[in-house]
Amino acid sequence: MSIEIIGMIATKDQSETRLPSGPEINRDYVRDLTQAHEASGFDRVLVAHSASQADATHVVAYAAAHTDRIGFLIAQRPGFVSPTYEARLLATLDQFTAGRVAVHVITGGSDIDQRRDGDHLDKAARYARTDEWLDVVRRTWQGGEPFDYKGEFYDVVGQKSAVLPFSDTGIPVFFGGSSQDAYRVGGKHADVFALWGEPLAETAEQIASVRTAAEQAGRSETPGISVSFRPILGATEDEAWERAHQILATAKENVATRGPLKEKKEGVGTKRLLEAAEKGERHDRALWTPIAEAVGAYGNTTALVGTPQTVAQALLDYVDIGVTTLLLRGFDPLDDAVDYGRELIPLVRAAVAGREPVTA
Repeated sequence: MSIEIIGMIATKDQSETRLPSGPEINRDYVRDLTQAHEASGFDRVLVAHSASQADATHVVAYAAAHTDRIGFLIAQRPGFVSPTYEARLLATLDQFTAGRVAVHVITGGSDIDQRRDGDHLDKAARYARTDEWLDVVRRTWQGGEPFDYKGEFYDVVGQKSAVLPFSDTGIPVFFGGSSQDAYRVGGKHADVFALWGEPLAETAEQIASVRTAAEQAGRSETPGISVSFRPILGATEDEAWERAHQILATAKENVATRGPLKEKKEGVGTKRLLEAAEKGERHDRALWTPIAEAVGAYGNTTALVGTPQTVAQALLDYVDIGVTTLLLRGFDPLDDAVDYGRELIPLVRAAVAGREPVTA
């Protein structure tokens, strides 16, 4: 089997431990960070979305022009752009990048941030809209004869796109969430269902929920599973843990002086990470939760701590329960991306190469 490894890029140098400085869009930093991920052997990089950030599709267009191989995962919120237009937008970028585009569908975990862009639907309605949105996007990518679509949120008549995805297999759809609505909609549509880094037992429960939802949607093949972590590496275990505690202290100091890097979300995923932190700081082989607790668990904020060998084995524990994609990003985004490419990524790929995929 193979494993997909995803990193993350942003338009400026910042993290929970790095105070932002300089312009909101630093072209040199975007170029250098993307090229570092490509050189380190990542398959894709995620570009996030919020009501205050730069448009992800334009960030990807710029980053793709400065790289040769690496793919891009574009976070998008359904509802702000019509699905037919979004389908053409992504297909156009996919054509220009020769098939390097995937889309990460984020229904929206923060009512506050949704309202900044004028979206006042509650979460259940947002998931219903996402379901329709993906129906129309997928149908637009199929091409063929003009089609009509009539739903609660979208009414499309005679749509036929002249631009289609680069590959006949289409553009991969990633889907995030941890609620029952997320399982239902993502189980129906997702090529890859994305989770935050929880302990192994809780992750296995979520994988089972996604697979059940996919079966109930009539799918013969279940989605792949992505899990996100923040690896903290050291040449020795003691060095890794010393670095981890330094990162935690800096993150707490930054929260105290400037507030969290992002607002706390109200979603089930945030609640689950905080519940894991309440159960204890350390879980399984190397999972560490205090940073997630310190910053409000607004996103993928759980760490794996240890030597490259220890963290690689911890990642393989997740592969053994059915994970097919790993999203890895550091607290020092550029240097950590380079560091992961030295040992961690090669160790994981070598170990996975001879394994059979986990299907149940």
